[in-house]
Amino acid sequence: MKNIAETYHVPVLLKDSIDGLNVFPGGVYVDVTFGGGGHSEEILNRLNGKGHLYSFDQDADAERNIRWNDSCFTFIRSNFRYLKNWMRYYSVEKIDGLLADLGVSSHHFDDESRGFSFRYDAPLDMRMNQRAGKTAADILNEYEEKTLADIFYLYGELKTARRIASIIVKARKERPIVTTNDFLTIVEPLFRKEHEKKDMAKLFQALRIEVNHEMDALKEMLIGATELIRPGGRLSVITYHSLEDRIVKNVMKAGNVEGTVKQDFFGRIESTFVPVNNKVITPSREEQENNPRSRSAKLRIAERK
Repeated sequence: MKNIAETYHVPVLLKDSIDGLNVFPGGVYVDVTFGGGGHSEEILNRLNGKGHLYSFDQDADAERNIRWNDSCFTFIRSNFRYLKNWMRYYSVEKIDGLLADLGVSSHHFDDESRGFSFRYDAPLDMRMNQRAGKTAADILNEYEEKTLADIFYLYGELKTARRIASIIVKARKERPIVTTNDFLTIVEPLFRKEHEKKDMAKLFQALRIEVNHEMDALKEMLIGATELIRPGGRLSVITYHSLEDRIVKNVMKAGNVEGTVKQDFFGRIESTFVPVNNKVITPSREEQENNPRSRSAKLRIAERK
């Protein structure tokens, strides 16, 4: 029988992402997306009982995947947007590397009770941290039409965002939207059959991003990482869609989330990071076949100047 970590989340680009951190025993590292613990375990193996690893995850289910008792390891049950606060709490001034696997764990899509997937009828929750915040149902029933349209367009890149929002607002006047099936009944007629699954995935992605404030959290975490990583330290990030990849690329290129390149008096570019891989690293064909979730993954690695 598989343990929970094996079924919770299969680590993507495991060797490439950890190699990119250039881990050395005695260093201080952060894994801001613990999930099934695969990446964290590999970092710990390379620390050889020295240094320290701090791992973040806001989902209570993730903590159950800790399968070791190691004095070099600290688990932090929190959103990674509070990276700087927690490092200050643990009196950590600088770190030698940070890893982020930004994708949603397989566990969340496979858990029929959480509402992350349109494959199951479940309450529309979608919260990574089920202790706080609005659910997807709250958003669909409470947000104004224009706000909903903006979410679907910006986070789902759906050209029919306004029409979708209009139909939702009309439908919720008849009865509240509570479950995934309630939602599907409303929006399915808007999608052409040949694009239905792809567009539905974009719609659910947009809702999930809004529920968990993913873009804001990512920006805050990356700003914190930029300040925390010592010169020569590494930032290794796996992204899964263009929105988060653009933010990561901007930070690695310009040291800020907007991608604004600054120049000194002589016109020389003042960069914060140096790319380790000029071209994004993608999973091998074998990994993509064994782990379909990895197909959209992109790995970027940069070194702090």
